[in-house]
Amino acid sequence: MLIFYGHPFSSYSWKAQIALYEKGIDFEYRNVDPEFPEHGKELHALWPIGKFPLLVDGDRTLFETSIIIEYLDRVQPDPRLIPEDPDAALRVRQMDRVFDLHVMAVMQDIVNDRIRGPEGHAPMIVDKAKAALDTIYAWLDKELAGDGWATPAGFTLADCAAAPSLFYADWVHQIPVHHENLRAYRARLLARPSVARAVDGGRPYRGYFPGGAPDRD
Repeated sequence: MLIFYGHPFSSYSWKAQIALYEKGIDFEYRNVDPEFPEHGKELHALWPIGKFPLLVDGDRTLFETSIIIEYLDRVQPDPRLIPEDPDAALRVRQMDRVFDLHVMAVMQDIVNDRIRGPEGHAPMIVDKAKAALDTIYAWLDKELAGDGWATPAGFTLADCAAAPSLFYADWVHQIPVHHENLRAYRARLLARPSVARAVDGGRPYRGYFPGGAPDRD
């Protein structure tokens, strides 16, 4: 059985979990929360950087969410999360990068500022992050017109990335009401059973969210 090291409230853990749930793959979840210190030690022994999620399949160890999901397409090809068609796959990978680098990473700048607290508050960093989110929100609102997923290929790697990215980004810098396409897409993601399962798994840890989690979602 696959072994998965992650945290139920971690955005990147969600990204990989959603893929596992979509494919119906059985796996052992080793929660790296401090209440399970042995799992953290195992994680560092496998990957000294200590970042998660991390997937173990026999003697193979995989980290970085996009790589994990690509590997899962080998383990269980149906449903595919990266299309076989090269052009469709390229579009999916591009959108995956958009959500990871231009939504998730930018959102994290705001979260990190909250973690630093008032004494370490850096208004310039926060303002820059919010402006960047406004820019990508506007772009995504145009790209996501319609009632489908991130690309015409159906639910893919890109949507696995989008779900946690937009979930948390909206918490720190809410998507404007006039971006109806993007807000509707986020709602569709949260209604997806695999995404809802990941979100529900993180509910007991919402007290961890810097500055407090909003009373929604």
